[in-house]
Amino acid sequence: MLRVMSLRIALLGLLAAKGPASGYDLAKLFEVSLNHVWQAGHTQIYPELVKMAADGLVSVEAEGARGRKNYTITGEGTRLLHEWLADREPVMVQRNETALLAFLLPLLDADEAIVAVERIRARARDRLDYLVCLPPVAENPKFGSYALRLGQAQVRATIAWADEILHELRPT
Repeated sequence: MLRVMSLRIALLGLLAAKGPASGYDLAKLFEVSLNHVWQAGHTQIYPELVKMAADGLVSVEAEGARGRKNYTITGEGTRLLHEWLADREPVMVQRNETALLAFLLPLLDADEAIVAVERIRARARDRLDYLVCLPPVAENPKFGSYALRLGQAQVRATIAWADEILHELRPT
């Protein structure tokens, strides 16, 4: 199984979709696109780009004022990205605070549990409202749309779970 850090793959994917970009441009694009499925800040993105350049996955296409570097994906980066996309078996286990709260919910009394589940439901509802309003990420309207639809489905499943649990917790 191919093991590659997901941030690296995310950055390669953005460069493949967008074309040459600076670290700043990639961080901003990350914020409005991938940040909804994979979180990374400037302090993670810039050092990773330096490592990727050292590994031959990206190259510095141009250097501008104040050391601003424009990165472009190399043939090796394209090969690695394609290999990851075509062969990767994604890890299905993830850290999820909502699932942890659900697991520990029986430690609360019924009234507290209801409040906790209502809070989860409200947060999921807000998240869904946000996700359904997101504009396309790039010139290609399909880019990011599958992940967005997955995110919407996951949030809808959380809302359905919360409704089911609230029905169970509330006295009839």
